[in-house]
Amino acid sequence: MTAISTQPDDIEKTTSDTPIASMVIRGRVIESNLIRIEGRGGDLTFLTPDVRQVLGSLPLKDPAALKDLYRLTLDDILDYLVSLGEHLRVENNAHLQQARALSYMTAPTTPPLIDHTYERLPAFFERDRLFELAEQAIGVEYLEGWVPRGLLSGATANIRCFGARAVHIVAGNNPIISVMTIVRNALLRSDAIIKAPSNDPFTALAVARTMVDMDATHPVTKHLSVAYWKGGDGEIEAELYKPANVEKVVAWGGLASVKHITQYVQPGLELISLDPKRSVSIIGVQAFADDETMREVAVRLATDIGAVNQQGCVNARVVYVMSGTDAAGVGRANLFGQLVYDAMLQLPTRTSTKPKRYDRSLRESVDSVRMQDDWYHVVGGRDDEGAIIVSQLPEPVPFALELTDRTANIVPVDTIDEIVGAVNAWTQTVGVYPEELKTSLRDVLPLYGAQRLVSLGYAAASAGSNAGRQDAIEPMRRMGKWIVDEAADPELVPPLWQ
Repeated sequence: MTAISTQPDDIEKTTSDTPIASMVIRGRVIESNLIRIEGRGGDLTFLTPDVRQVLGSLPLKDPAALKDLYRLTLDDILDYLVSLGEHLRVENNAHLQQARALSYMTAPTTPPLIDHTYERLPAFFERDRLFELAEQAIGVEYLEGWVPRGLLSGATANIRCFGARAVHIVAGNNPIISVMTIVRNALLRSDAIIKAPSNDPFTALAVARTMVDMDATHPVTKHLSVAYWKGGDGEIEAELYKPANVEKVVAWGGLASVKHITQYVQPGLELISLDPKRSVSIIGVQAFADDETMREVAVRLATDIGAVNQQGCVNARVVYVMSGTDAAGVGRANLFGQLVYDAMLQLPTRTSTKPKRYDRSLRESVDSVRMQDDWYHVVGGRDDEGAIIVSQLPEPVPFALELTDRTANIVPVDTIDEIVGAVNAWTQTVGVYPEELKTSLRDVLPLYGAQRLVSLGYAAASAGSNAGRQDAIEPMRRMGKWIVDEAADPELVPPLWQ
């Protein structure tokens, strides 16, 4: 592999000071036939190649072209990814430096949070972490060859996980999503087309450009493409989403975008939907045992609310606390709300900051309930820094689904029975305190729809480290193709012809 040059002329060129989001197709960098795109929020306009001009070469038409990945062992792939991680140190990588600077304008989060995310990128390529993901999410033996399994019938089923040709429609609320997609694609020996999002059109591109600089002819490089096109463009998607071109579509997106993609689903084309979820916290009466415990729990909850400025599905938004609903109980909830707010403002800037742009509609809702003292107690929120709304009755605010930008709602309750009904199929992460309460809930909450239970304070810290489980599915297993070679000996398995 060749070393990467980080001279300024390697940074994506600009035309009239308008940055170019290049296109990468299997080791080739394309910067022709440029069109102008308005980024999410209108903070940045960028140029990108017109996908229509290369639509014929974007999909991997011949599946046999994946053979080069099967000449590699998993160790070979791990060697490549570890080397890639070394090249993804932002201080030495001009592509990442450019992407980071432009992300300050396009991303929903603030520069300190973006800086921290980019600094973390090499950690996702540590060998032990990669091997753990391969082993836990798939099973290394199924990636490396055929695994025999004896059956009661006397037959033998030889099983192997093969890669697939896939389009990945990634979300832009966190650059880690693009990196995770690239890692998953490599470990599965798949061919990926990443559709970059308008609020993060540069991260996946920067990694792909780095891969091209490392070795444009390496099989892992040759099976990654990154392109931007406007979502919902029927002319592009009707041609691209055909079983002859791709076998899987992995969609991170809202309800409207996922429903749009379903029109293309047909035999031979599978949709794997990683749609947005909502997360909650449940705090037992033990949190109110003494002042020290209450402060510790407040810091934990503040972290689950404020991490990455509440832009992730994992962040807590509605918080059920078993403080009691009588006057004393509501008083405890109000005090706890103040402690959570204070702790949130003290979080390190690599974890949380004042929101980049506080949602205008949410601000109006918060100001509205601020005037309703009998029903709500609002802590903070006057400077768009975030707020904690404490319900004075055991009911969430009417705008609970809109909570974002470090704004959460604490709801006092008397018993756990008042909580389980608030968990549904949209509930992803449930942060719980104390541990014994989580243990008693883990066999119950999944029946209502909860998909992930964590220790309070670790909703964001442990995201991505659960070895491939997400949204109550195992997406990496879904991204692969599980092939069976059945062997039957007539001496052992009675044949149908007798």
